[in-house]
Amino acid sequence: MFDDWRRRRAVQRIKPGDGRALKRFRWWQTLSRSLFSLPADSRAGRPAAYAIDVNHLRSNDNGDTEAHLYRDGRFQARVRLPAVFPVEGGAIEVATSAFGVRRCHFVTDNGAEQQLVPDPRSAEGRRARLDRERPALSRWIGAIAVVLVGVPFVFALAQTAEAVSRFPPLAERFGVFESPVDVPGWFAAVLTISAVVGSTERALRLRYNSWLDAIAS
Repeated sequence: MFDDWRRRRAVQRIKPGDGRALKRFRWWQTLSRSLFSLPADSRAGRPAAYAIDVNHLRSNDNGDTEAHLYRDGRFQARVRLPAVFPVEGGAIEVATSAFGVRRCHFVTDNGAEQQLVPDPRSAEGRRARLDRERPALSRWIGAIAVVLVGVPFVFALAQTAEAVSRFPPLAERFGVFESPVDVPGWFAAVLTISAVVGSTERALRLRYNSWLDAIAS
């Protein structure tokens, strides 16, 4: 996700933490906080355990949402998103969308990736538990989410094509494309809600597509 230039820029933005202890996840934070962990692995040369804490409703002085890095339970660093935190053996990459965290991975120096583990009390953790315990149901929910996002995407694509085709130089040369479906206001609202619900469900599984999920943002 991060090329060398973006990685360097992200690392340069890192600010130190104040060493305070990581607060445990509370049930009322389900929709406002994401918490992921990366356990220590001495075989991989990573002696410390790390955690990534993102409060989606809290911003810094510039109005930016930040990712906080905890090392062995202590606040070590913070940076506005998207974030890259160098750690032993690689770096932790974090990015969000309008619906939650879309990436929280440990990327080793040789390019291998490992998704961090969501806190079991978080929305992402509860969704991951459903995937483990009810895989068939989880797949059905995932498929429905794709439909909820995909259908509005198709309609949005048709509306966009019509709007672009009305640009005078294009209209004179190719004519105006007429969308085969005239979407009334109430149906457009339904499509928007559908896209939001589908994209939110996908975000809980850290699924994100720059085309599909971006239409509801």
